[in-house]
Amino acid sequence: MAGTDSDQNPPPPQPALYSFGRPWPELNDGLSYTDTVKCDNSAPTLIEFYSSSYKNSAPLEGWIHRIKNGQITVDGEVIKDPNFILRNGSKVVYHRLPWKESSAPYILDILYEDSDMVVINKPSGLQVLSGGLFQQRTVLSQLKWKNWRESNSNLNSDSNSNSNHKRSSNSHPVPVHRLGRGTSGLLLCAKTKAAKVRLASYFAEGTANATIEIGESERQISKFYRALASGIIQDDEVIIKQPIGLVKYEGVAQGLYVASSTGKPAMSKVYILERNFQENQTLVQVEIHSGRPHQIRIHLAYIGHPLLGDPLYINGGIPKIYESDSSNVSFANDGGYEKPVNPMPGDCGYHLHAHWVDFSHPISNEEIRISAPLPAILQTKSEREEQA
Repeated sequence: MAGTDSDQNPPPPQPALYSFGRPWPELNDGLSYTDTVKCDNSAPTLIEFYSSSYKNSAPLEGWIHRIKNGQITVDGEVIKDPNFILRNGSKVVYHRLPWKESSAPYILDILYEDSDMVVINKPSGLQVLSGGLFQQRTVLSQLKWKNWRESNSNLNSDSNSNSNHKRSSNSHPVPVHRLGRGTSGLLLCAKTKAAKVRLASYFAEGTANATIEIGESERQISKFYRALASGIIQDDEVIIKQPIGLVKYEGVAQGLYVASSTGKPAMSKVYILERNFQENQTLVQVEIHSGRPHQIRIHLAYIGHPLLGDPLYINGGIPKIYESDSSNVSFANDGGYEKPVNPMPGDCGYHLHAHWVDFSHPISNEEIRISAPLPAILQTKSEREEQA
């Protein structure tokens, strides 16, 4: 059970039990990309293999630079000759040099913790998992670096968890869902394998039944977000059932998620909290049943009200530009392309906060309701007055 239809009010904000975080190193550890060469007929040269297989990573000149710089190994040996002939089954590894990642916050507040799980208040500007330009400055890195044995004294005293923590715990908590880099708020992380499987199933079930009206009592988790949309939304409640799919987008290898008639089902329920006619913006609460990437950003943009400050999505739930000007391409120090100039999904600037969640504890089945403190810009007038 995860609440009732009439209970749309968040619980009081949960104060942090404690905070933790380690300052980021100047450079990350770099990356290694491993491939096994497969050639049926003529064997390719080293430069032919990389320039044809990974043309989106660097141009021909860039790959020559990387090879001559000693960043490629073949079967464990550094090869600096671009015309080295590869054999079928050879193991080739490209070693990307360490780089300085963009600025990101590192302090994390723990709002709930027991022997099975933790709930973090994620700050805006911090990526959850490694990917793209952020390989080290992530929530997961901070979770790995913390000594979790020292946090046992901070466990919620009213937890009914019965799991054998010492026997079945992970070495560190792991996030069971994602939040966009620019999104702040509640992030659920599992400490044990059993909790991870159960919590992940809650999110998977919601996504699988994205457009099906399921009673609140039948759902295992309910997620509510606070957002600031551009323009004035006229209706007090809006249900958006626009599918979300992938399209090719320069700078995003796997493609960009957009509103698409051929995409996968998604549903968002939007509730109006305040209309600011002077600033031409609307404060909303959004409940999502599914969890498609960037769903709230896409859905509000689809109905003509993109999130205020969103650098990527515009009316219709599509990106501002599909193709950037490639005539002024510059290259990174190791020969690869610089960060694309067109907007990226991880770019910040919008105001979106995972405000509160109502779910069944993955082990005890106890109902848990947690609310994260709101950023000032996402508070209603009455909420600001209460804090004054």
